[in-house]
Amino acid sequence: MSEETGANAIDPNTMSIIVTKGSLDWAYPPFILGTTAAAMGLEVTMFFTFYGLPLLLKKMDLKVTPLGNAAMKMPMMGGHMVMPNIVAAIPGVDAMASKMMKNLIKKNGVASIEDLRDLAVEADVRMIGCQMTMDLFDYQADEMIDGIEVGGAATYIEVATKSHINLFI
Repeated sequence: MSEETGANAIDPNTMSIIVTKGSLDWAYPPFILGTTAAAMGLEVTMFFTFYGLPLLLKKMDLKVTPLGNAAMKMPMMGGHMVMPNIVAAIPGVDAMASKMMKNLIKKNGVASIEDLRDLAVEADVRMIGCQMTMDLFDYQADEMIDGIEVGGAATYIEVATKSHINLFI
């Protein structure tokens, strides 16, 4: 197979990320990978769709849920404890787990999602909000942070077909 050149060539210094989840724990991977790649000189595009779209809202209220997350082990009492799904179904447990996670983030000096998102803006990461998702969930452009684009699947596909690295998170 021959390497493509011209308008259809894949640029080795590009990365695209589809962001599909908007919980506190799932927001970290795309922003950490995107900002790190941008700092390393890659041209990064992030496409926010479905439950990932709220990460572009001006006002975020991120939570984490242990429900259905068997790998979630929180450091407690000198060890790492897994929260059984039955406990996670009790009202208020999501709020407790979110508070614990936010405390861990702060205690360990990990940047907040808001800080990472600001860094992505400063690093000229191209952030695209999915138009269909905005329509589906009744989001308005003025609810989103400044500097994003709104586009559809075709906008993302155009980027992805020319990106060296494509991630789905």
